[in-house]
Amino acid sequence: MKKKLLCVLLAGASGTLFAEIVVGVSVSSTGPGASLGVHVANTIALLPKSIGGETIRYVVLDDASDPTAGTKNARRFASEDNVDVILGSSTVPVALAQGSVANETAVPFVALCPIPIDPAKQPFIFAVPQPISLMVDAVAEHMQANKVKTVGFIGFSDSWGEGNFVAIKGKRTTAGLEVSTNERYSRGDTSVTSQMLKVLATNPDAIFVGASGTPAVLPQIAALERGYRKQIYHTHGVVNRDFIRVGGKSAEGVIAPSGAVVVAEQLPNDHPLKAAGLEFLKRYEGAYGAGSRNAFAAYAWDASAIIQAALPVALKVAKPGTAAFRQALRDAIEGGGEVKGTHAVYSMSPTDHYGVDKRARVLVRVEAGDWKLVR
Repeated sequence: MKKKLLCVLLAGASGTLFAEIVVGVSVSSTGPGASLGVHVANTIALLPKSIGGETIRYVVLDDASDPTAGTKNARRFASEDNVDVILGSSTVPVALAQGSVANETAVPFVALCPIPIDPAKQPFIFAVPQPISLMVDAVAEHMQANKVKTVGFIGFSDSWGEGNFVAIKGKRTTAGLEVSTNERYSRGDTSVTSQMLKVLATNPDAIFVGASGTPAVLPQIAALERGYRKQIYHTHGVVNRDFIRVGGKSAEGVIAPSGAVVVAEQLPNDHPLKAAGLEFLKRYEGAYGAGSRNAFAAYAWDASAIIQAALPVALKVAKPGTAAFRQALRDAIEGGGEVKGTHAVYSMSPTDHYGVDKRARVLVRVEAGDWKLVR
């Protein structure tokens, strides 16, 4: 598959001692994950062209939502472009494949989707989106508070679907939830009628859809067309305007966990992420129009913030373009202390390459065609 070069250079020449800093960015601008990836590409155009006087060059490639293409991108970044850090895809199967390459080649990798990370075995891999477990906890707490006892699950037949299924199934003890089904579908499917009939046959108190992007609309529509009127929950992978646009009226009432940035104006004034969220929204919507906000654009912004905080430390150790600099950058990300982003106050450590806590989540509901804060 021919890789599409979206953006090569977003910086001028450097007049300092150091070589330019090169950031490789793989985005799902096409394919099933396009409703997420295009917003990441939008954010890259807004990122700094220099940090601390050092030029930054962004090499942005489309991975077409395909793990094979994503792997090729990551190998190109490491071997041909000699990047200092990689921002990975916003789709889990692609990011998992890319992370393996980055860890193998010792290039710091910041995923833009919540992939599983074992820091002891994957020291070069980090992630900015909230981990699945943290977000499903919020969903389960809402279910418990609303006396939900049985949950019908339908999700992607890949690592994202599996991660969400395992998380909600694990709430049997802590939240008293019984998962009645485990139905799956592919990201490229056009119908989930047979799977939804099996879900509805168990008459669950609620449905949890373990999917992301616009393909997550399929179960939503299928359930409502067959008369389901109880609560349907989704993952934080659907919190963008495209999900609402494609779902139309069927999306009304959906509840999903999200980073606070999507509803920044609705947050109390003392919320630790309100100011950062409002500043990002001013920049992003100023460039792309009112209502263009979405969680994935903000993930890319936060990934950049983490890298920006680590770069001055790494530059004191080695020059960009060297193995020593990549190691120093990895070390600085891992031990850089608190970085305030739009989604979270990040604090990476040798045992936690997410570095987020409950401040990184809220619940939102689709009301009148927009995301509204639940709590």
